[in-house]
Amino acid sequence: MTETIKLKERDAVVQALRAGVVPRLGLRHVQVGRARETDEMLRDIERIADGSSSVRFIIGEYGSGKTFFLNLTRLIGMEKKLVTVHADLAPDRRIHATGGQARSLYAELMRNMSTRTKPDGSALSSIVERFISEAQKAAAASGESVNIVIHKHLAPLQDLVSGYDFANVIEHYWLAFEEGNENGKAAALRWLRGEYALKTEAREALGVRSIIDDAGVYDYLKLMARFVRLAGYDGFLVVLDEMVNIFKLVNAQARNQNYEQILRIVNDVLQGNVEHLGVIFGGTPEFLMDSRRGLYSYEALRSRLAENSFARDGFVDVSGPVIRLRSLSPEELYVLLTKLRHLFACGAAAKYLVPDNALTAFMEHCSQRIGEAYFRTPRNTIKAFLDLLSVLEQNPEARWEELLKSVDIAADSPLADADIDDNASSTASNIEELASFKL
Repeated sequence: MTETIKLKERDAVVQALRAGVVPRLGLRHVQVGRARETDEMLRDIERIADGSSSVRFIIGEYGSGKTFFLNLTRLIGMEKKLVTVHADLAPDRRIHATGGQARSLYAELMRNMSTRTKPDGSALSSIVERFISEAQKAAAASGESVNIVIHKHLAPLQDLVSGYDFANVIEHYWLAFEEGNENGKAAALRWLRGEYALKTEAREALGVRSIIDDAGVYDYLKLMARFVRLAGYDGFLVVLDEMVNIFKLVNAQARNQNYEQILRIVNDVLQGNVEHLGVIFGGTPEFLMDSRRGLYSYEALRSRLAENSFARDGFVDVSGPVIRLRSLSPEELYVLLTKLRHLFACGAAAKYLVPDNALTAFMEHCSQRIGEAYFRTPRNTIKAFLDLLSVLEQNPEARWEELLKSVDIAADSPLADADIDDNASSTASNIEELASFKL
């Protein structure tokens, strides 16, 4: 390791990891393992770009790195010219609802819409304007008016559910764009983001009779997948994390209605009914396997998501809809600790705060305290190691051997009660880093 790491980047990554959240930048400095899973997700992204579709369930324990893996997948998708959207499910954000929670999820997805040039979200307006730019180029080449070209390009959308109003809103944006009408453009974007709660408001502002509501969220995601293709992108990737919030729903009917929507997505993808669309769900083993409240409680999903019965005794199969994030091996965890030490020292080996034997001693300490769980859920281990380095940095007289005896990494740490947060969007530097990241 010879790369120098900027202090600002180092501090951002360390602070995020110590807080148990995914760093906004510098993912490559701490990425280890998961090579087979990452390769499979890369193949999925290539399939989406080629016109196919994909659905995946990324399953792992709390703190196992699900959100980190999902974030990395989104970055790869953006690098491959996909438009990505992501959101965490919550009590007020679900896939299916009748009280506005599904529309709230859709609005969150649209706010987090990202591309390679706008990786921090809020890319919807730039995508619409890129579509207009492509139409203007086509109009110049064909000699037709831009209005006619836009109408022709949007015509296929009208064959889809709710496609007529969707196309009308895009055309309304174009007219407002031509007239320099900022209010008209804002009204169109507000509709596309699912922010109208009343049909009368949308009719007055845009002349359309429908709005994006709870019942049509998935249909509009399919429309958006078609539209981003018209705008010149290769596909549309939807990432939904914290799926355990559906598992936690007390009302059985509400849970099953959400599972029905998931089943609809799975069926569409497996039957080849959608193009250029990828959907990734992130959840815990209980969300998947609990026979009373999890996905396996819904028989149709259980049969479709059943894992390969031959993939056992050390054999794995990552080609099915479900990918279980395997535990880090001792060797991978050792590499992770060396990367953390290198990161903490800003890439300068002369500034390492602990020698190599401290890493193995730390791993032995973890193994004695919490057993093999520290391989499955490395988050607490990472936090404890960075805490140790922080004390050594601020107290030069301290000795790691003595401090190590006092480090307590409990399996039931409060950190284990909440999964890694992904509120922070990735920045442009992540995209640049992926160019040198060897998959």
